[in-house]
Amino acid sequence: MSNLQIGLAAAGGLVLAAVVGYNTWTSRKNAPRQAAPDEPVEPGGLDPIEPGFAETDPQAHDMALPTPARKPSLDALIDVIANLGLDPHASVVSGDAAIAALPATRRAGTKPFAVEGFNTVTQQWEAPQAGQRYNSFQAGVQLANRTGALNEIEYSEFVVKTQAFADAIAATPDFPEMRDEVARARELDQFSSAHDAQLGFTIRARNASWSPGYVQQNAARLGFVAGTIPGRLVLPASQEGLPPVLVLAFDSQAALAEDPDQSAIRDVSLHLDVAQVDRGEQPFERMRDAAFALAQGMDGVVTDDNGQPLAAETMDVIGTELQTLYNTLEQRDLAAGSAVARRLFS
Repeated sequence: MSNLQIGLAAAGGLVLAAVVGYNTWTSRKNAPRQAAPDEPVEPGGLDPIEPGFAETDPQAHDMALPTPARKPSLDALIDVIANLGLDPHASVVSGDAAIAALPATRRAGTKPFAVEGFNTVTQQWEAPQAGQRYNSFQAGVQLANRTGALNEIEYSEFVVKTQAFADAIAATPDFPEMRDEVARARELDQFSSAHDAQLGFTIRARNASWSPGYVQQNAARLGFVAGTIPGRLVLPASQEGLPPVLVLAFDSQAALAEDPDQSAIRDVSLHLDVAQVDRGEQPFERMRDAAFALAQGMDGVVTDDNGQPLAAETMDVIGTELQTLYNTLEQRDLAAGSAVARRLFS
């Protein structure tokens, strides 16, 4: 082999080594970031929500926070309510008989339908329970929710279901005027539609993508726990049974991949359903802090849905507008996080 051939072979070997080295470096640089091995990571979206409270604000512990309301709980503010007068010869109805008379479905069209009895012992309205006795009943259908206002067809279905239940327990229903209730439903729907806020931030990777475990590990440091849906993490409310304060979501396919460590996530979304969370939880402040903390910890940037970066000043403006919304809801007796608000904005 001539010196020229030897030189070309050596040069070729160096080029090949350089290419292999560059490809290896590029692969490592672009590979999804992995969770630190010394910190446990829960499987994404497979575990049920655990009750808890991540105190991102030192004053949060001292705030007055709500207790979940019993369900169902008919309220004249957002429900059409029909009173059912019992036959004088059957002034008490057993819970078992009432349960047997209930309709198969608890909806009238797209609106929740409920029957409550007045317990002779506890002196409280409640859904009929086996072994209990009731001396009065009422049936109700919700005036509006996020599907729209109660319409005439849904009202008629409510009447049919209520009448069938009343006949079964020998009661006489007293229905409100349909025209008035449908008009009330439309007005309530107009108000709720104009004051329904659902905020969302996106945290996008600046350079390297993230693995599901990496996202979960960083979120766990801020108090998030795995939800029941793959690719969904939640920041639990301070009271068990209430909706989560915040939801953090990423591609569910990445969470379900055979090898999640190789799944590349370029962005995650942080969501706040304003009407579902009591303002005493300081949800927006915690949302803002969590967004910037995740961006800093994962080398990302906080943006809106259109990919535009969000500055701290912009966040302050949103927070101010949100306080006005909270006040408006409270003036209407629909305070964010209350039982009626959670039902109306659902």
